[in-house]
Amino acid sequence: MGLLQANDAVSQSSTTKDNVSWSNYPVGNIIFKSLSPETEGARIYHELVSNPEDYIASQARKVLETLYFSPSDSIPGIKTIHYTLKEYDGISAKGGNPPTIYIDYSTKWVEKTFGKELNKEKVDYETRGVLYHELTHGFQLEPQGIGSYGTNKTFFAMIEGVADAVRLLNGCFTEKDRPKGGSYMDGYRTTGFFLAWLTKTKDPDFLKKFNQSTLKVIPWSFDGAIKYALGNQFQVDGLWNQYLTEMGDIAVANNQNPR
Repeated sequence: MGLLQANDAVSQSSTTKDNVSWSNYPVGNIIFKSLSPETEGARIYHELVSNPEDYIASQARKVLETLYFSPSDSIPGIKTIHYTLKEYDGISAKGGNPPTIYIDYSTKWVEKTFGKELNKEKVDYETRGVLYHELTHGFQLEPQGIGSYGTNKTFFAMIEGVADAVRLLNGCFTEKDRPKGGSYMDGYRTTGFFLAWLTKTKDPDFLKKFNQSTLKVIPWSFDGAIKYALGNQFQVDGLWNQYLTEMGDIAVANNQNPR
């Protein structure tokens, strides 16, 4: 069974009550602006997304459902989401902090994704995936007691890894997107696929608990978060080694006991 089926485990861990309750969760006032309407990327985007405000709100609630058990959890209070579609070199970026966050999305990236194949499905897939990643940065919890995103590699790896795990668990990465080898400290997809694997193989609520660990494990660490989420018998290096072995990145002979 592939990692992409992990989103089934996430959905199974949520009760019907929680699923219904998220539909009314206030994700904030969404202010959408299209600053480069003359571009081909803007045209393609608006053909796919007829109501950007509703679209963004819907994806935000999926992010929340992936990261939290219920609306009563401790969740960053976002009051306003400024989302700007514009022409610039890059893909997307999130700025600001609750209660106000800013997300930019590049019309050039939309055009590149559309490509010569004129593939609107690919644009939809990529647009949702990028949005999951950036919205996660707005709604996720942050490590405490270890510095900041710009000063601590563990902080960085956790933040970017969780964002890509959310994207994966919501079906917006393929198995081909998984980097081979590396370290769980690399962040982004390398960490994200590992966190998704833990959610699939160890506990369908793992990512929720991993996010929640930032409130309990201070100073925060990957190993402390693993123990908080799965139990003291587990340690991160052993689980990382097991993950690489199961993915075929290292020989089975080199495997260590994940406990």
